Amino acid sequence: MARSNYLFTSESVSEGHPDKVCDRISDEIVDLVYREAKKEGMDPWKVRVACETLATTNRVVIAGEVRVPQSLLKRDKSGEILMDASGNPVINPSKFRSAARRAIKAIGYAQDGFHWKTARVDVLLHGQSPDIGQGVDNAADKQGEEGAGDQGIMFGYACRETPDLMPAPIWYSHRILQLLAEARKAGEGDAALLGPDAKSQVTVRYVDGKPYEATQIVLSTQHLDASWDSKKVREVVEPYIRQALSEGGLSVADDCNWYINPTGKFVIGGPDGDAGLTGRKIIVDTYGGAAPHGGGAFSGKDTTKVDRSAAYAARYLAKNVVAANLAERCTIQLSYAIGVAQPLSVYVDLHGTGKVSEEEVEIAIRDVMDLSPSGIRRHLDLNKPVYAKTAAYGHFGRKPGRDGSFSWERMDLVKALKSSLSKAA
Repeated sequence: MARSNYLFTSESVSEGHPDKVCDRISDEIVDLVYREAKKEGMDPWKVRVACETLATTNRVVIAGEVRVPQSLLKRDKSGEILMDASGNPVINPSKFRSAARRAIKAIGYAQDGFHWKTARVDVLLHGQSPDIGQGVDNAADKQGEEGAGDQGIMFGYACRETPDLMPAPIWYSHRILQLLAEARKAGEGDAALLGPDAKSQVTVRYVDGKPYEATQIVLSTQHLDASWDSKKVREVVEPYIRQALSEGGLSVADDCNWYINPTGKFVIGGPDGDAGLTGRKIIVDTYGGAAPHGGGAFSGKDTTKVDRSAAYAARYLAKNVVAANLAERCTIQLSYAIGVAQPLSVYVDLHGTGKVSEEEVEIAIRDVMDLSPSGIRRHLDLNKPVYAKTAAYGHFGRKPGRDGSFSWERMDLVKALKSSLSKAA
């Protein structure tokens, strides 16, 4: 039986955290390729991106495999596209460098150790391996559907703890950092002197299985005024922390422990203070440890990669199961093999809260959505440049945008799920 009274903690990191800087750059590359493909008339279904970024003191390295439109390729003086020794077209680094600099500037880095204008940006992208490409492309020829870009397991989760059907600790941890970033960029009082790099952590006390109060609050944030100490930082950030908690209706315990910049000064931050890599914050990206994670990162990947698209689909389905009042909590696992279109397995756990059986839900979700990579991309309309905004503050629990972003957060399958279950009854 699940515990009713307990403490649970999740953390988040800001857009200026070194790893998140890398996630943002990698996703800016994904968006760049989709935008250029549309301009040139390239079929967006043919786009392929698997991009990793490393950042350190005034240095960014972008590496990976891509299939891009001709506008992103290098040409010789006669206008012919250059080829490398393997026969792949050579990538023109110019627009990729510009995308990285725009991302760094938008985050807010203009510091001596990491500056959007002066950081060296190396672009080491090259053509996609044909051995990987055939797993997707050739499978489409044989099955009428594109195959999965890799093997793997992906999880989706939803619960009734917050308005966005997310676990409370990660939702509040994200919200604290979002409010601080908004205040910093808007130049609100002393918040304008906060730096881009920050981490939050919230411990929530659950009573009768529901979030009741915050018992521990941890925040470390970069500050540009070297004279500030922990007391001054708390004075600046506490109103935003309390606002974030009140938005979701979470009270602060009378004996709550506050740990604000517990090590003291935090002036040197971002990639100048610690190197960053794409894909190192996968628990921050998902459910804060409240649900399983298959292990794959999202950022820097086009949506033939089921690490990304199937994780979005699993969240979408789990959220709609809970929104349809079929359960209070729902975990969904999908599994894939490279080159195979349909998932090898679909698993549902309703955690003892279901109004129908897990087996019935497993059948229903296959009925209401094609879970092949092409089916997911089509249903959620994923072939768009909408990924840079996913790189910080979580891929889930966000508001669907008019531009097609966060389409996996829609709750438009409720009617179809209920109809499928009633027909099966």
